[in-house]
Amino acid sequence: MTIRVAVVTGGNKGIGLEIVRVLCRQLGDGGVVYLTARNESRGQQAVELLGKEGLAPKFHILDVMDTGTISRFRDYIKKTHGGLDILVNNAGIGTPPDLSSHDQAQTVLATNFTGLLEVSQSLIPLLRSGGRVVHLASTTAHMAFLQLGDKVKARFRQVSSEQDVIDLMSDFLKVQKAGTIAQEGWMEWSYGISKLGVVSLATMQAQEISKDSSRQDILINSCCPGFVHTDMTANLSDDFYGGKKVSIVEGADTPVYLATLPAGSTEPHGKFLLRRQVYDFINSDMEIQI
Repeated sequence: MTIRVAVVTGGNKGIGLEIVRVLCRQLGDGGVVYLTARNESRGQQAVELLGKEGLAPKFHILDVMDTGTISRFRDYIKKTHGGLDILVNNAGIGTPPDLSSHDQAQTVLATNFTGLLEVSQSLIPLLRSGGRVVHLASTTAHMAFLQLGDKVKARFRQVSSEQDVIDLMSDFLKVQKAGTIAQEGWMEWSYGISKLGVVSLATMQAQEISKDSSRQDILINSCCPGFVHTDMTANLSDDFYGGKKVSIVEGADTPVYLATLPAGSTEPHGKFLLRRQVYDFINSDMEIQI
C-alpha cells in the first residue's frame, strides 16, 4: 500500500497545528503528515505536543520566504517518498504594525502570495493522481475586491494564467509605492489584496493541472477558515468583521474537508469556500457573511 504524504506549511501553531492534528487522525497508519515551520525549535515543540496525544507527525524546516528551504524540502519529499498527496498552504502573516506602508505591503505579499506561489511551484509537480491542494485564503479577499475600481475588477475577472495573477500583484505593489492607489483603482489593504491573489491563483492552478492527462483526480482549491481565534486575530474584537470568532477546531474544518475529498471527486475544483460552501465573488454579485 502506498503511504499518503501530506504537507502543512506554518503547522506549528493555530489553524495549521489543528490541520496537522486532524490529518494525522484521519490518515492514521496509512499516511505521514509533515508539520513544517520556519523555526525548528517551535516546530519540534509542536510535534512533541501532538506526540503526547498519540499522534506522530514529522517535522521539517520550511520557510516560505526562503527559496533554499523550499528547494531542500522538495528534494527531500521526492527522494524519501517519490511524490506528494496533500498540500495545505497555511503559512501567512497579518499586517505588521511596525513597518512603513510600502515595506508592509511588500512583506505581506511576499509571505502570503509569493511564498505560497513558490511552495506551490515546487511541490505541485510532485502531486500524485488523487492529490489535493488547499490554499488558506480569507473572506478579506472578497472585502478587498468590492472596493476595487471597475477596471481592476475586470482584470481579475479576465485572468487566464498564473502569470496574470502574478502581474496583478506586482502592479498593486507598483502603484502602492507610487502613491497612486486610488487613482489606479486599487485599495490600500495589502492583506486583503494578497488573499485575493491567492483565490485567483488557486483557480488558475486548477485549470492548468486539469490539462495534465498524466495525473488524474487532482483538485486545487482555496478557502477561508473563518474568523478564528488565533494570535493574528487576538487584538480584534469578536465581531470585528461583522460575524463572530470561531474556534481553531471549527477553522480547520473546511481546509481538512478539501484536503481529504474522496477519490473520484470532481468538485470543488478551482473554487473558494467558506464553511464548505462555494463562493464565486469575483464573477458574480454575492454576499458573504463570515
